[in-house]
Amino acid sequence: MTEPGSLTDDGKRYPCDECDQMFESKSHLARHIRVHTGKPYRCDVCGETFKQRAHLAGHSRGHTKGKRYKCDVCGQSFTRSYHLIEHVRVHTGEKPYHCGVCKQSFSQRSNLAIHTRVHTGENPYQCGVCKRSFSRKGSLAKHTRVHTR
Repeated sequence: MTEPGSLTDDGKRYPCDECDQMFESKSHLARHIRVHTGKPYRCDVCGETFKQRAHLAGHSRGHTKGKRYKCDVCGQSFTRSYHLIEHVRVHTGEKPYHCGVCKQSFSQRSNLAIHTRVHTGENPYQCGVCKRSFSRKGSLAKHTRVHTR
């Protein structure tokens, strides 16, 4: 590993102590370290946590009057235009995202990504108590109640 302060061939001089990555500035290193330390930015309204301040800011707009994109069909409002676009598909029935394995269709890209785990076997959400893994965040949340009841 490169010594702190010494310059690598690609101009990076700040090493991460947790992994082998190098960064060109202290601020980039500080932002990267959050990958190892968790999510330091917490929403004051709902408690959800984020790795980056910008992600918290975007999330927080959902709790305020920043919902300027309104559905003409049902009146629901959104903070981002693409959220409205995806929502409108609920009313139109449009499902532009198709699974390459089983051809099932989805109205949202995120739902296709979650569905794909059925085929890959990926379970990224792990219980901190018993280490059981789940493909969906909600499934993990439901499971953790087993340990807290």
